[in-house]
Amino acid sequence: MNPNPALGVFFHWLGGLASGSFYVPYKGVKHWAWETYWLAGGFFSWIIAPWVLACLLTKDLFSVLGQVPVSALFWAFFFGVLWGVGGLTFGLTMRYLGLSLGMAVVLGLCAAFGTLMPPIFRGQFMTQVVGTISGRVILFGIVVCLAGITAAGMAGIAKERVMSPQQQRAAIQEFDLRKGIGVALLSGVMSACFAYGLAAGDPIKILTVRHGTARLWQGLPVLVVVLVGGFLTNFIWCLMLLRGNKTGYQFFHSHIRKNGVKNEPILETAVDAPSREMVEHMGSSRLGSAETAVVVREPPATSILRAPMVRNYLLCALAGTTWYFQFFFYTMGESQMGRYAFSSWTLHMASIIIFSSLWGIGFKEWKGAGIRAASLLSVALFLLVASTVIVGYGNYLGLASKGR
Repeated sequence: MNPNPALGVFFHWLGGLASGSFYVPYKGVKHWAWETYWLAGGFFSWIIAPWVLACLLTKDLFSVLGQVPVSALFWAFFFGVLWGVGGLTFGLTMRYLGLSLGMAVVLGLCAAFGTLMPPIFRGQFMTQVVGTISGRVILFGIVVCLAGITAAGMAGIAKERVMSPQQQRAAIQEFDLRKGIGVALLSGVMSACFAYGLAAGDPIKILTVRHGTARLWQGLPVLVVVLVGGFLTNFIWCLMLLRGNKTGYQFFHSHIRKNGVKNEPILETAVDAPSREMVEHMGSSRLGSAETAVVVREPPATSILRAPMVRNYLLCALAGTTWYFQFFFYTMGESQMGRYAFSSWTLHMASIIIFSSLWGIGFKEWKGAGIRAASLLSVALFLLVASTVIVGYGNYLGLASKGR
């Protein structure tokens, strides 16, 4: 099957839709701590869905992974671990720079590093990117994407300025530009490591195609390896929280204990879902639900607070599987981009921000933000959509020149 950039852009948009939407089912989870529902959903995100779909859609999965050079497996796994570290430092960036500025910096770095570093490491940047018309068009699309991310950050800052003093202090009470930029650099680069992991898995793609896997599914075995690394980081972090907050029992018992643990804001990674709605409104309520993040009303002394176990597990399964589909469609889109597959990361990041912003509008998080914020958000969405069109067109030019 010949590459089809237009189809690739469509697949990346589906991936962005999945990434921008996966947290919605979590809003229905009741009376579980963040670490409980995040890990429950994570098993579907990082283990169950990747292995099941890879087994169903690729040929000889275990044989392929057994024949791949150990170095390819190691680097794909290692970059998955580093991507998980990027998620842990993402929250610190928000603490020191504020929600909007922090997101703009991290997402900009993540988009730039995740897109440009793979061809640089492969030695293709000057020849295939800078040295060709199609490559320069793609570079222009990347610049437009970064401009859109910047506009989104400016829109968020404009929104924060119309917030009450109490809300502003809650958002950036520990503002520190020097620390924030340093942590943002670390978070942006680490979050971009997902793209590095996928690039490191090129030998896995080649081998699975040789075994008869369709090129459309060639990235699925790589996802299995990268996501095991991401699972390890998230599992260790959640395990520490489960132990420290004494919430591990929630996996097995519906009766919710009164632990007296303070609420903490939950900030997902830049790649997962950079939605201000989630960052501002989803918190870790030890006695409440995923939806009521800040205020937890104590139940009457005679009542027993119980979690709907079956409902919670089903919602976590839905959320986790939806999360995985962002990269399921990512690998499908990447397979359609030809020799400029590196541009997939820009398309992915732009699509995530587009759809997560649209969810935010749907949840009325921008209501009352003011004309300036609304205008900047509109400009951001226009630039991000334009960037996906430009990058797709650049890939089309590359295929056309190759055809000659």
